[in-house]
Parts: sequence; structure tokens; C-alpha cells
Amino acid sequence: MLQKLNFRPGFNKQATASGAESQWIDGDFVRFRYGLPEKIGGWQQLSLDDKTLPGVARAVHNFTSLAGEAYTAIGTSQGLFLYYDESFFDISPLDTALTSCTFTTTNGSATVTINKTSHGLQAGRYITLSSVGSLPGGGATSFTAGVLEKSYEILTVATNSFTILASATETGTGMSAQGSTSVNPYAIVGPTIQTIGYGWGTDAYSAGTWGTESSVSDVTLDPGNWSLSNFGQVLVATIHNGKTFTWNAGASSPRSVRAASNTSGFSVTNNPTQSVMTIVSDRDRHLFHMGTETTIGTGSTQDPMFVRFSNQEDLNTYAPTATNTAGTFRLDDGNEIVTAVQGKDYILILTDTAAYVVQFVGPPFTFSVKQVGTNCGCISQHGAVYAQGAVYWMGKAGGFYVYDGTVKSLPCLVEDFVFTTDGDNLGINFGSSKTVYAGHNSLYTEVNWFYPKSESVQIDRCVTYNYAEGVWTTSSLDRTTYIDAGIRDNPYATDYVDNRTPDFPIQGITNTYGATFLYSHENGTDQVNADGTTSIDSFIRSGDYDITNTRDIADLRGDGQFFMSVRRFIPDFKVLQGNSKITLFINDYPNNTATSSPLGPFTVTSTTDKIDTRARGRLVSIKIANDSTGESWRYGTMRLDARPDGRR
Repeated sequence: MLQKLNFRPGFNKQATASGAESQWIDGDFVRFRYGLPEKIGGWQQLSLDDKTLPGVARAVHNFTSLAGEAYTAIGTSQGLFLYYDESFFDISPLDTALTSCTFTTTNGSATVTINKTSHGLQAGRYITLSSVGSLPGGGATSFTAGVLEKSYEILTVATNSFTILASATETGTGMSAQGSTSVNPYAIVGPTIQTIGYGWGTDAYSAGTWGTESSVSDVTLDPGNWSLSNFGQVLVATIHNGKTFTWNAGASSPRSVRAASNTSGFSVTNNPTQSVMTIVSDRDRHLFHMGTETTIGTGSTQDPMFVRFSNQEDLNTYAPTATNTAGTFRLDDGNEIVTAVQGKDYILILTDTAAYVVQFVGPPFTFSVKQVGTNCGCISQHGAVYAQGAVYWMGKAGGFYVYDGTVKSLPCLVEDFVFTTDGDNLGINFGSSKTVYAGHNSLYTEVNWFYPKSESVQIDRCVTYNYAEGVWTTSSLDRTTYIDAGIRDNPYATDYVDNRTPDFPIQGITNTYGATFLYSHENGTDQVNADGTTSIDSFIRSGDYDITNTRDIADLRGDGQFFMSVRRFIPDFKVLQGNSKITLFINDYPNNTATSSPLGPFTVTSTTDKIDTRARGRLVSIKIANDSTGESWRYGTMRLDARPDGRR
């Protein structure tokens, strides 16, 4: 007798396969719409010349200039970059310049030695050269100012010199500590991974012998990170636990100018020099520094629970007076401010333990600060996101939360899969949890959290909550940042390859820090990049069905008393582009390993009416898969011809 196999939407990974009857238990690269599962959309690499960025991306932000130019700012562990008009631009801020540096070159070599006493630079750091002058003439060297005034990765270092690789080879006799230049190091962002800090001062007092470096530590070194927002057409960028910089899209030739503390009339020279992050309040236009200095300019006074905000419409005034709206406050529940998210008419501040709502009320108090939740700390700086009137976040110790006027815990049927490492299940690596990134996809009412599984130091998994349908899915989609469509037609996201050399205009660049790809998502059916087109291998797997015999009528809502004989099934797809593969798994007992039907997997096309098969067992489950380019699917309701076939 033909019977429909109806499944509830979403994954249930909390139950066993037998206990999750009428439910889906596993899948990859699938989502639910109107209760039906389907393959997710594809993604395509962005950049006209297939460029990739150096380092791992940790922040992304879209904004527009007053002229209507659309920008995507991307902060990586190595710098700050813009995507505009299908190209990347380097706007990384610079540290204090080293002046009066000299050159040494050798005939037949492209290696250039730059001499500077006690320069303090490290191998792998990026620099730019400027003000190149006093080079020997008469054909003694190939290294002109035009050749040398570029960006470089430092190859080797000595106490009083370091080397770079130029784009030309010395054809003359060479130089020996000649010429002059200014060396401008890129501002240090931080490491590509979250690590443990070892050395002196990382263990408890008197835990070891005096003067001995500790081999035990509970000191966490955060990964390099950014907070990005905009004040009108001005990009405001803050290095995690570092300085704040601006970049003005309205400046003359803006894409040839780097972000700086004072650029094009927007000075942030009076900003704190160490803050966990910054955020611009949308409606009232104050710049907030979270976890910042109690004394501006004195990094040693940084307080992880202290908040400072600027005067309204003024990025550079922080001293409160009777005639401005600048001010400060300190939160008291928690050890550190983790993040802050702009809501509809408020800023939600999340510490490692609590949630606070900050709202503009005007003079004399400027802002009201109200605690709205406890024991609900956020896991990472980018672990929370605003979506359709609410803020969603991943908890520091596990679980998921939402603030929509009140703080609530989200019921989650994949919670153990995400947070627990047990047997074959590899839950989140809490030792790298500060890399977690939350992204909103309004096209499909989804909130994605990208996270590293156990033993991984970089993001390699995703858990998704569909807030319109109240369902959860998981996948192997690995994105280090993700931003919703808005000024862009599609969501943008970044992927990271740790051993790939970036294709970016920095001379002598290596794969030390890996490379970041920028993708446009929900584009087509496949992954498309400079290396070619590859399929997105999607699948979904159901829990077990068993059978009973009620008045000689087979019922696929049984108790497993009877074996069943499966003779055929009738597939049903709302959308089927290309082929799909359906596999029946037959099992006698819940703890047995399910085996594929001898005739599966079955290839199904849009013209397939039915599939004949022969299979026998107490339990049956199905898997729908797709592993070819140019193909997609959306499942409907399958009908299965099964009947009781005895008790043994």
C-alpha cells in the first residue's frame, strides 16, 4: 500500500535516528522553505582579476558614499581593504614611520637590504616605502623610486637591517647603505588564530620558581579582529584592543588614501587608543568605545567593562561638558564587554555574562542603560547579529539567545551537535570560539553562525536558524565573515585558505598568513571561482520509519513489531533541476548500522514516475542527495509502497 512519508521541517540531532521518526536528522547545504527542504544557492568569487586578500577576514561592512558608490570594507588579520567596482583596494592604516633608512643591493639579485638601527620589525610584517631619494645614478642600480615605492612583505630580519624582494633585479654594481627612504609599517592587527599566551606572568603568583618562564597558562591571545561601522560616508574602523581609524569615501581620490586617525576632515586623534570595539549609534550618531580606557591615551587604564561615547555628531570630542552629550558609564555584570549590536532604536551590549540595552534619551543623561538579561553572555565579538526586529547570539558557554524586548533562550534541536564533543561528534572548539561569526540572510529569513569544530583552529562549520519557520539546520559551509544583502543584491561572505599565497599587490608576499576569498552568495547552483566550477554536494537524511499492522492495514507509524517489505516508491519534487539521488536505508534494530538498499542510490529525474525495488527490514530511512554541477532540488512528499512482512 502506498503511503506518504511526511517529515517535519528542520533537523533533530538531539534524538536517535529511531526516535526521530517523521523528522530529518542530518544534511549538508540544505535549507527549509515553507516546510520543504531544498539545496542552498551557490556562490561566485568576486574581483575582476580574481584577487585574494592577505590574512583571514574577521569583519565585513557595507556602506555607500553620498555619490552613491557602494563599498564593502573587509578587515583581515593583516590589514583593511575595500571592494569597489569589482576590484580590491588597500586602505590599511600605518604605524609610525621609520625615517632615514638606507639601501644595500647586490648585482644579479632582486633582494634589497634596508638598513635601520634597532628597527624593531619582524619577518612577515607588511611595509610600504615612501620618500625614496638620493639613489645612485649613472646606471649603477635598477632600483628607481618608481620601482621601490610599493608595499612589501619583510623576508628576513637582523637587529639593524631587514630584507625585501623587489620587482626588479640589480643590473649595476649595487649599493652599500646608500640612498634614503621612509619605512611605513602596516598597523598590527593580530594573529590569524586564537592562541594561548605563554611566558612570564601567565600563571598564578608563586606557581613556579622565580624568573622561570611558565609552561602553563590561562591567558588567551585573541585573534586579530576589527569592528567596522560608518558615520555617513566615513568608514570607522577599530582594531580589537587597539586604535580607531577613519576613511572618507567623499575625499578627493579616496581609494588612493589609507585609513588614518586624521583624514579628510574627520579626525579621531582624540579617540581612545585601546578599545575592544567601536560602534556608531544610528539614530543619534554618537561613536561608542566599548571596553576602553578610563584615561584617553593611556593604554594601561583600559577597562574591559568601561564605555565611552563621543559628543553627538562629533567623532573627536569625548570630554563631557554642560553643552555637549559626551559621557561614560561602566557595566557591572561580567568580566568583559564582548560585543555590541545596533538594534532598531537601541544598542544591545553583551558581556561574557549579561545583556544591556542602551537607548538615547537626550540631555541631561543622554543615554539610559538597562540590564535586560543575565547568564546569557555572548561567545565572540561577531557572535551576535540583528535580524528583523531582534538580536540573535550564540552563548559563551553554549546555547542560543534572542532579544526582542526580552531576553529568551532559543529551543534548539541541534544543540548537542554544535556544543558537545562526544565520540564521533565534534562540537565547537571553545579554545577558538572567539572566531565565531554570525550573519543574517534576509532572503531566506536565516541567521547563520560559523564556528570551528573540535580540534579546528579556523571556522569550518555552520549552524543556521530559520526564524520565520523556527527550524535549525547544520552544514559544512565555512565562512569567516558574512553580511546580508542590502546595498548589494546578494549576501557577501569570505572564505579562508590557510596555506594559500594571496594574489594581491604586495611585493614578495608569501603564504605565511593564508588568503581570503570574497564570494557573492545565493548565486546559481555551484561554487564558481578562478580555479573553476565545482558542485555543491548537498544531501538530507531522515530518521527511521517502522511499520505496524492494524486490521491488516499497513501503517508507517508503527512500533517496529513487524518487518516491512518495500516494493517501490514514488518520488515527489517541487523543483528538480538535473538529477537527484535517493537512497533507502534498511535496518533491523536501532543500534544496527543501516545498510543501503541493494538497488540504491536511485537516480531520479523530472520524468521519473516510480522506482521499483526490493528491500526488507524493520526500519527504513531515506536520503536525498545531489553532487553534480548545474543541479538543484526542492523535495516534496515521497510515497512508499510498504507492507508488513512478518515478525522475524
